[in-house]
Amino acid sequence: MNELKNIQIQIAKWSPNAPSDLVTDFLSRPAFVPEAEATAREVLEDIRMRGDAAVSDASAKFNDMKIAPAKFVVTKAERMAAMEKASGEFKRAVEEAISRVSKFAKAGLRKDWNLLSPKGGLLGEQFVPYDRVGVYIPGGAAPLASTAIMTASIARVAGVQEIVACTPAEKGGKVNSDVLYALDRAGATEIYRIGGIQAIGAMAYGTKTISKVQKIVGPGGPFVTAAKRLIYGQVDLDMVAGPSEVAILADDTAVAKHLAADMLAQLEHGTGHEKALLVTPSQQLAYAVADELPKQAGALPRWEQLLRDLPANALIAIVDNLDVGMDLCNLFSPEHLEVIVREPRMWLKKVKRAGAVFIGPWTPECAGDFVAGPSHVLPTGGTAALFSGLTVETFRRRTSYISFTRADLQDVLPVIETFAQVEQLEAHAKSARIRFEK
Repeated sequence: MNELKNIQIQIAKWSPNAPSDLVTDFLSRPAFVPEAEATAREVLEDIRMRGDAAVSDASAKFNDMKIAPAKFVVTKAERMAAMEKASGEFKRAVEEAISRVSKFAKAGLRKDWNLLSPKGGLLGEQFVPYDRVGVYIPGGAAPLASTAIMTASIARVAGVQEIVACTPAEKGGKVNSDVLYALDRAGATEIYRIGGIQAIGAMAYGTKTISKVQKIVGPGGPFVTAAKRLIYGQVDLDMVAGPSEVAILADDTAVAKHLAADMLAQLEHGTGHEKALLVTPSQQLAYAVADELPKQAGALPRWEQLLRDLPANALIAIVDNLDVGMDLCNLFSPEHLEVIVREPRMWLKKVKRAGAVFIGPWTPECAGDFVAGPSHVLPTGGTAALFSGLTVETFRRRTSYISFTRADLQDVLPVIETFAQVEQLEAHAKSARIRFEK
């Protein structure tokens, strides 16, 4: 294949005292794409004003498919047909994934708790599920059936009663049957054949056909990510979950073929914004992986897209030692971090910024994508420095409560009065003091 000869994988040496411009540029990838935000803002405002009609128009414009509002919802008959069409192998895979993800989610549920106040009252927190949430399931070139499990099944464990799913329709207006099956088994109560900005807008603002949700979760490309950012405040969000990315910290015990395969697994999503970073103190490993990447890419079904994206979206950084390498990985703040070194579990505590960590040579990131247990909805674009991934608690609200006795209030009255005086809020002080006046 002649295309392979022209593929140059970026390799750079890096250290804190001599940072490479190539590495610095790679680290500074934006979490949001400005042109996507401009488009999203326009479409969202149209949906806020015109509702269903704007959603339909946006589908025609961006997905080349005019869908009437009456056809937005996926019918019970379509869901039943997907159940019939699904292969036995896929059904078993879905059930295994749901079982593992649900078990992990149940283990993560926080319990209500309380403690006694100094004078016999009660303080505490309680956790209550949202009533209605929206889950976004990417479609298009990669219909992510697994995302149905990594969102809807966790919401079900949390106790959410109404789980609204939006996912793009394929040509002809049908939703991918495997995605439909996974959504049905994961617990989606409503499914709509809408994708992109218009799906986020419909769930955020509500239309005549699609009632407003309280929170939207799920990954997406640049336009979905931009739309989510813009509607924050209208609804709650999980995080910035955009194009996929991985960092791999590896030493000379790692196998070059395995590392190349793991990097390509991230890049094959195909938005053009995915990133794959290998950090290693082994120069021999670095060049072996660089040689392996285009070879493996050329043998994959999406070879054209992968060979197009490899030169800009893959980078190999050679460092002096693993400690420096971990520092670089933390600076990158990746969605996924693989640690493939001697005694890999010893390095876990040194991870400061990552959405999820995959420890050792037998834990490829794809295990987390599909079945391991934790949700694969994770922060991207460097936002793992700020946010955490989706968990069962994403679908619950935390409410604190206070139950004072008369003695408790009397005990803190001087404190209330002092703060009220400083902040010039006399009514605050009076609302406490008046309870002790005769």
